[in-house]
Amino acid sequence: MNKLYLLLQVLIFPSLNLLAQNTIGLLHYDQQKSFNGYNLIFPHNQENVYLFDNCGQLVHTWADEKGFVPGNAVYLLPNGNLVKCKRASTSAVNDPIWAGGGGETIEIRNWYNQLLYSYTLNDSLFRLHHDVAPMPNGNILMVLWEKKTYSEAVAVGRDTALLPQKQLWSEAVWEWNPILDSIVWKWSVWDHLIQDHTPQALHYGNVKNNPQRIDVNYDSQDGHPDWLHINSIDYNPVLDQIMLSVPHFDEFWIINHNLSAEAAKSEQGDLMYRWGNPRTYKQATTQKLFFQHDARWLDRSASPESPDFGLVTLFNNRVTNISSSANIIQTPINIISKTYEMAEGVFLPTDFKEVLIHPTNYFKAFSNSLSSFQMLPNGNALICAGRWGYAYELSPTKEIVWEYVIPIKAGSPARQGDTLSINNNLSFRMNRYSVDYPAFQNIALQRQGYIETVPNESFCEKLLPVDHLSSRYEFNIFPNPADTYFTVETSFDKNLRVEVFNLLGQKVSHFQVIGKTTFSTSHWENGIYFLKINSVVAARLLVQHGR
Repeated sequence: MNKLYLLLQVLIFPSLNLLAQNTIGLLHYDQQKSFNGYNLIFPHNQENVYLFDNCGQLVHTWADEKGFVPGNAVYLLPNGNLVKCKRASTSAVNDPIWAGGGGETIEIRNWYNQLLYSYTLNDSLFRLHHDVAPMPNGNILMVLWEKKTYSEAVAVGRDTALLPQKQLWSEAVWEWNPILDSIVWKWSVWDHLIQDHTPQALHYGNVKNNPQRIDVNYDSQDGHPDWLHINSIDYNPVLDQIMLSVPHFDEFWIINHNLSAEAAKSEQGDLMYRWGNPRTYKQATTQKLFFQHDARWLDRSASPESPDFGLVTLFNNRVTNISSSANIIQTPINIISKTYEMAEGVFLPTDFKEVLIHPTNYFKAFSNSLSSFQMLPNGNALICAGRWGYAYELSPTKEIVWEYVIPIKAGSPARQGDTLSINNNLSFRMNRYSVDYPAFQNIALQRQGYIETVPNESFCEKLLPVDHLSSRYEFNIFPNPADTYFTVETSFDKNLRVEVFNLLGQKVSHFQVIGKTTFSTSHWENGIYFLKINSVVAARLLVQHGR
């Protein structure tokens, strides 16, 4: 088998330019160490949601009409439905409320792209943006901006010097029941404020002594109305709690969902936990987060007995002006009371549980906004630097086992060989779903080509390992390259089932072999074929008619 592999390297790869390195799409793939699944993306500046395998081949697309773009998140539910956030491409700078991440409509579509439910909110007072959190009961938690007037902001103690545009955008979380098409629960930042600027205004108090409340005068944006800019939301059904990433505060919050509508407005709805930047409640402890994205529980369904219980993952965008990291935080939750521990007035822990960075080129993985981090079931980490549309998967030993560059340029498929620049292929996130994810049951997932044009169709296959099965089965094929036939020879004393696949992953033949058997290739197209034994690639065969 070693001689066969060397022969293929000499005869096949140079003639088909298989050694050419991809510039977009799949860059690297270690099949044995990567987590097997399907990757979901909703790239900016275009309308389609894509699902592709680890070779970069599409297996499903949810297409939309031209004129719509992400707004921003997308989720594939266990029942096969898709939840997507979108907006009209014209719904932007001229609207009453607009900032990066602005959304407008939430849709729930089935696997076949039929619209099941829809909710739109973008007017003079409210606007959906960034993210949603699907709940096990079928409801959807949504993030929205609440526009407050100058007089409303002054009434709660906002410093007038921080109101140059005479308005302030607060934040709210609404729970939407798609079947009833109604809002069934609300929580608003505006109900949980504190300030120490204006004694005669509402919510006057000691900010440092009330970390459960939100200082209306903490400002890192030079008075821009988009004061908080919540960019992710997550829901934990075990705790019945909600997590919010607040990048303009450089921290994430946890609030209680197990409250009535009235209780959510009271002190019971105050922050249960916040972490990343204690300066927001006037503590001098070192800041840990810098414009973070994609704060989520590592395992939303983890029980208190699980080692993953209370673990939070996020993408820490602006660690420095040229580097980002992916971080894991162990939240200090009291299992009995479902509350979070503090020490000396600051929420614990004092540091990250784990910090992950690109092992060879931290600048390549830097993104000053967007981006995502997902821990995979096998212990690998899938990290996406959204400004570059660059994703990489790290093994537990910090080895890169998969790399991919989203092949979109200014909203259109790029050509293999193109070099993409920053912002060419913006993407909010990338998420990977296991091959046994319930959504894929009873669905025949077939490869449908690539996102990129003029793809290097053989690139992935040359990366897949050829298992040295010759010693196990005494298996050999000849001639190779083949013209109109090839022979399989084995001294294995039982029938050996062999399957043959082309470069598109399509099975073109299968047969039983015992002893020495010859097979016709006269009806096969020229190209490379892969012979598999027990679903493992055992050999590569080149068919060249008339050679």
